[in-house]
Amino acid sequence: MAELPAPNDLVLVALLPEPRDLEIARVLGWYRIPLRSSPKIVAPDYLAFYQPASFREHKWRIELVAPVKGHELATRRELFKEEPDHPRALDEYFKMQLGTLQELPRPIAAANWKRITFFYTTGELLLAADSIADLGVSDEERPIIYRALRERAVAQQPDPSLPELPLNLDLLALFGMHGSGAAYFADLD
Repeated sequence: MAELPAPNDLVLVALLPEPRDLEIARVLGWYRIPLRSSPKIVAPDYLAFYQPASFREHKWRIELVAPVKGHELATRRELFKEEPDHPRALDEYFKMQLGTLQELPRPIAAANWKRITFFYTTGELLLAADSIADLGVSDEERPIIYRALRERAVAQQPDPSLPELPLNLDLLALFGMHGSGAAYFADLD
């Protein structure tokens, strides 16, 4: 049986654009993140899938998570061989290899947050959340999460362009919804 994230696991909340993407994750065991809109560091333990309006009665919530087993870069043409002439066929994506999808004990509702792309949280916050607003990482936790992500990124492939701490904590707002996190989330109500 698949397990849910542990409290210290890094969880990337990711948009699941269409039900077709859910079937790809469930049956083929992968999910794609466009390189052009991905977080600078892609090194989560789990993905938590945000379901937008295209999911009809299951819209605007997170119901599923999956452990990340690895990732690679691939073009859309490599991912969708049946769509060789797609307008974004040559765009690059992170192809995230997934373990078994697991239902959360209870769905996490979007409430006022409807437009979400990608942001990091922790397993502890994910499992305790009642709404997506509860997934925001506190100011005290942001440097810890950034440090963990940076260590993983350096271990995967050393990149001297990744800044050392300390750095401006406003830049770390992309890891949660506090502070300037409104730049990453839109209130559509």
